Amino acid sequence: MIKVGTTTLMGADGPDLTVLGRLADVLAGLHQRGHRVVLVTSGAVGTGRWRLQLAQRPRSIPEKQAAAAVGQGILMHLYEQVLAARGLTSAQLLLTRADLGDRARYVNASNTLQVLLHAPGVVPIVNENDSVAVEELKFGDNDSLSALVASVIDAQLLFVLSDVDGLYDADPRQNPQARRLTEVPAITPEIEALAGGSGSGWGTGGMATKVAAARIATSCGIPMVLLHGRAPEAVLAYLDGESLGTTFAAQATRMEGRKRWLAWGGLTHGRLRLDAGAVEAIRAGGRSLLPAGVKAVEGGFEPGDLVALLDPDGREFARGMVNYSSAQLERIAGRHSSEIESILGDKPYDEAIHRNNMVTL
Repeated sequence: MIKVGTTTLMGADGPDLTVLGRLADVLAGLHQRGHRVVLVTSGAVGTGRWRLQLAQRPRSIPEKQAAAAVGQGILMHLYEQVLAARGLTSAQLLLTRADLGDRARYVNASNTLQVLLHAPGVVPIVNENDSVAVEELKFGDNDSLSALVASVIDAQLLFVLSDVDGLYDADPRQNPQARRLTEVPAITPEIEALAGGSGSGWGTGGMATKVAAARIATSCGIPMVLLHGRAPEAVLAYLDGESLGTTFAAQATRMEGRKRWLAWGGLTHGRLRLDAGAVEAIRAGGRSLLPAGVKAVEGGFEPGDLVALLDPDGREFARGMVNYSSAQLERIAGRHSSEIESILGDKPYDEAIHRNNMVTL
């Protein structure tokens, strides 16, 4: 799986056809080696901005949607041309956050991609549906989208092509002594602290979004490799054994599909603040969440909705599907399970969230 960013695709005067051609060469080379590849691309808004001759990046939602509506067709036409010249067929799939947040649509997207991946010579090209997505239903950046799609298709490897050739221990644009990290065994607070801002006026992501995507991918058992997008041939060289870019190592335990959706795919509808005992029971013991461990309920949700679980310091550490509504949980929070029936008049469950419907992050 490959993700390419706007800053890689856009030149000073619009889409860089040379980069697109070299990227198509890489995709063709991967197909010749027997690999099946999904391409997650940015660039619709940037291409629309170029075609509409906008001096500044669109800021409001309607402006971004209008630019994307213009740019997406142009971008796909360019992909179709460069891929067809190499004997490949492009297939477009536009997604919003809601598509992956709904379990049924998540599965449908997975099924569609699997069919396309098994079709000879087809390259599925995925982008966020910027022309209709609203702020609260946006991925925020296509780095996260690529990691989620990698999870959807159970990818073996995710390449993220960026405007830098890896993660450095300092900003290489400001510090010539900065050292590239060849491998990151785990996403730690120290690694997150190395992230910087976005690299140009075309794109929306920065190194922070790359590290966030790596957290998603690696927790699903998928290694992520960060390479320089202006030299997409590095993908093939990496597969040939060259030491390039930064590899974020996969976690040893590979989440099964439903757990992946709970962790990263689903949309949360509220938050539960837990006491330290409940956090320890979930983290270390793999236990269910009982109402007694809930200190506060935030947001409105219904039974079966996905909620975020916060530790006493306010950090999200798990997610799960609740057995009770927010109104019900507010009444039984901090109470023993034996008291549920006397408070609510009914007790369908002892647990606020059963351990089978929960995942730690």
